[in-house]
Amino acid sequence: MTRREMLTYASSGFGMLALSSLMAEDSYAGLSASTGPHFAPKAKNIIFCYMPGGASHIDTFDPKPKLAEFDGENQTPDGRRKWKKSPWQFQQHGESGIPISDLFPHIATCADELAIVRSMKTGFPLHPRGNILMHTGRSAGGSPSLGSWINYGLGSENKNLPGYVLLHGNTIPPGGLESYSNGFLPASHQAMPVRDEGIPIENIVPSDKNPRVQRAKLDVLLSQDRSFLASLGSNDSVESAIYNYELAYRMQSLVPDVLNLDRESEATKKLYGLDTTDKAKYNYSLQCLRARRLVEAGVRFVEINCPDLYGRMNGSWDQHWNLKEGHENNSFMTDQGVAALIKDLRSRGMLENTLVFWGTEFGRTPHTGNVHGRDHHETAFSVWVAGAGIKGGTVYGSTDEMGMHAIENITTVHDLHATILHLFGLDHERLTYRFGGRDVSLTDVHGHVIHEILS
Repeated sequence: MTRREMLTYASSGFGMLALSSLMAEDSYAGLSASTGPHFAPKAKNIIFCYMPGGASHIDTFDPKPKLAEFDGENQTPDGRRKWKKSPWQFQQHGESGIPISDLFPHIATCADELAIVRSMKTGFPLHPRGNILMHTGRSAGGSPSLGSWINYGLGSENKNLPGYVLLHGNTIPPGGLESYSNGFLPASHQAMPVRDEGIPIENIVPSDKNPRVQRAKLDVLLSQDRSFLASLGSNDSVESAIYNYELAYRMQSLVPDVLNLDRESEATKKLYGLDTTDKAKYNYSLQCLRARRLVEAGVRFVEINCPDLYGRMNGSWDQHWNLKEGHENNSFMTDQGVAALIKDLRSRGMLENTLVFWGTEFGRTPHTGNVHGRDHHETAFSVWVAGAGIKGGTVYGSTDEMGMHAIENITTVHDLHATILHLFGLDHERLTYRFGGRDVSLTDVHGHVIHEILS
């Protein structure tokens, strides 16, 4: 009899349940032993502010004054596409003097905290593939996301909360839930969704008023699952189901408290913009404040997904037509909450070990086919990071004078992922999982750490 079989059968399977619980501790990653950090980490948590749809680099963090000179002139010989200048001005901010668009007056006040990467490049100008690539390092579904890999590598900081949480606005970007999947990793590493309106998490409030009744029902269910697992010998799906049932039971008391903002001061709520009368801004700011509370409680990876209000279900930043209206609405919705997140983390001493990552799947064309909008552009775009281990007030890489191509320090998604893993003390080449007969990693055979943006 193997040790696994002994734990499965001993005490009606409670040995296996205890093992599953143990594996949720810091020294494990869900149902699979974690590697632990390979070297001293700078980051303990990450908040990923994702802007699906393709935020325009030349209108946000990569000023191109040359475009103003050629505004309205033909970009193609047939005149179907014309160069389009940015409708917004860029101002230098902070001691670093980083130019940031007037779209982001609040984020601009955090300029000295940011490391802006202007030389991002992908090979996919389509939303589904671009979203999946940014999250998983692959252009097709079925692979674990960045959040899943980090939790697999390091385990959970709080056994009563999931290690990976997705804060969303009732919409999922093109590419679907594959962007937040555990892929071939144990199912306990997938993201847990939390919506901004209504009931944040489904089925977290017990229907039984008597906790003994609920516990008795859960015990019967677990007993059946354990018997089924015993008949199989070993099965990740069943083991993960057992783990997730127990986690959900423990979450009942803790999650409502973590998501409850009653203990937050009025000054903090105002910092995040929760005094606004705009519903979209309120909901996004609410999720930003929840993100801080979640990492404070020990959730390792939190993603805040920008709701799709202006992108026709392709991501809210997808402005093929009304660029000015759409980007202004999106920035109004997200700017204050993101900036507040940085400032709040800093004031609480949490920014030194929390990484804040602002990103999108690709940029937008410096030219237009209809005067009013910009199209998908995968050969140049911008992202930024702040916080744990980051050299603030930094600009890395550059694009050509029109913003068409990344030309200096060209950076891929794999480079970005390798750098994020490095900040967590994880070597992207050594963090692997055996699947399909080989050791698979997040970055595969690609990627290098961007040391220039690290402190």
